[in-house]
Amino acid sequence: MTLRSATTPRANRISAAECDLDDFIALTQRTTDLADYPHAASTERGVLFYDSATVTALTGDAREALADELADALLNGPGIVVFAGAFDDRHGLAESTTLFTEIIADQHAAGVSNGDHFAKPGANDRIWNALQKFAERDPALFARYYSNDVLNLISEAWLGPWYQVTSAINVVNPGGEAQNPHRDYHLGFMSTDTAATFRAHVHRLSPALTLQGAVAHVDMPIESGPTMYLPYSQTYEAGYLAFNLPEFRDYFAQNYVQLPLSAGDAVFFNPALFHAAGHNTSTDIKRMANLLQVSSAFGRAMDAVDRSTIMRRIYPALRELAATGDSRAVTNVIAAAAEGYAFPSNLDLDQPITGLTGESQAQLLARAIADDVDPARFDAELTALDTRHIP
Repeated sequence: MTLRSATTPRANRISAAECDLDDFIALTQRTTDLADYPHAASTERGVLFYDSATVTALTGDAREALADELADALLNGPGIVVFAGAFDDRHGLAESTTLFTEIIADQHAAGVSNGDHFAKPGANDRIWNALQKFAERDPALFARYYSNDVLNLISEAWLGPWYQVTSAINVVNPGGEAQNPHRDYHLGFMSTDTAATFRAHVHRLSPALTLQGAVAHVDMPIESGPTMYLPYSQTYEAGYLAFNLPEFRDYFAQNYVQLPLSAGDAVFFNPALFHAAGHNTSTDIKRMANLLQVSSAFGRAMDAVDRSTIMRRIYPALRELAATGDSRAVTNVIAAAAEGYAFPSNLDLDQPITGLTGESQAQLLARAIADDVDPARFDAELTALDTRHIP
């Protein structure tokens, strides 16, 4: 007979009937103690705020300690962190805002109307797969933008190396209605009945597969409808079934946190956090955010991104960036652009001769930059690598 302690994680299925609002309230009515997060600059309504310049200056063990703190904040703490001033002129914030606006105008001219997962179709403007469209339209600006160290810091803290960045631009126009409260991809993007077919350990796993982020591209006062959050709601195990229940939605509506943001601020949160875009009650603010879904190397990203195309387009700009001597910036761009994981692969063609895996796209790109490989040779090596990954 196997003995089970009171703390042994459950492995059976979770049912909607088990969702208990009182248990949920007990978990979410907690206070965030700034003493538990020594690198944070402040806390407001339970949300942790970090000064971007201060935290990105840390290196070595100090940076690792910060990463531990951020991971704990997302897992056991409020589930949400804000980096003030994460993106600025160094990252081409204003120029990228203009570029995204132009892409949206081109979509309108072409008659494109994009839907939304949790709001009325057509209410917002969207650029799907903005990562690739950005790189194709302005590779140099892409390199500036994704050299951002805050993105690398929080992504590695939550997901480890080889993470996959995807991006969707979301513009909530004046009058745009609020979303319904929800959890995000993976289990959050299926019906309650389907989510209930996955056992409890998968419900615990799902939040570890993605990190959700939003970069404010305009100032977002409350009347513009910045995202609403419920701190600590990610700790409720049955939340993928609970967020659709009326009593949980009512509680969210009465207790959510909504904070103004300035252009360049970046919010990152556990995908299991109950959240929803707010109602834009302004008359003149087009609330633009770059919604970053960063995926674990061990999961499946939502967007189908042609990373080989991105790598080819940005390679000349990345060589120029490398010439400045800013190795961290180069590393950050490679992490955002390339596939960091060597699998899946065609092992008939890509056998692990010198190690456990073949070369990944990110390793190839880093090697090419380090060796100052010319674009033609890089293109040929990338083509050969991609061929080794074709069934």
